[in-house]
Amino acid sequence: MAIGATIHTFTVQLSDVDRGVYDELSIRVARHPSETDAYMLTRVLAYCLEYEEGIDFSEGISATDEPAVLVRDLTGALVAWIEVGAPDAARLHTGSMKAARTAVYTHRDPDKVAAPWAGKRIHRGDEVLLHSFDPGFVERMAGHIERRSTATLTRTEGRIYLELNGVSDETDIHTRSAA
Repeated sequence: MAIGATIHTFTVQLSDVDRGVYDELSIRVARHPSETDAYMLTRVLAYCLEYEEGIDFSEGISATDEPAVLVRDLTGALVAWIEVGAPDAARLHTGSMKAARTAVYTHRDPDKVAAPWAGKRIHRGDEVLLHSFDPGFVERMAGHIERRSTATLTRTEGRIYLELNGVSDETDIHTRSAA
């Protein structure tokens, strides 16, 4: 954990109808002082929407050789490389070479996130998925984060419904290839 990081705890009732994943998650997130609430909430959403056995957060901004979220199998082998924000093409290339599955979750404009990737070498770039949310969704909900937050997250037919500390909102998940 980084010096000066603030620990946030999220208790999440997850109902991912699209993937058949139903669980109650207790998620501890270390928020670095330079990290925005919107970025942290995007990390939590990525964790929940990718949730499977072996998922974990990396060491954060100090872990330059790991993504924000990763999945390892029982042998410790890297299965999924999940970036958050606006990673460069080189990170996606590396992640796609190291893991069977690579994804990006962003709260930013996906066209602006993907623009720098154009013409760059990204291993299996057509398989790398960029996920985004409706404009303003993450920012609106990030304003309701507390040190201890409770949430209900439901995904069905590509739409998510989030209730965070008593405030509800919904969004489509927009997905496209990095290539």
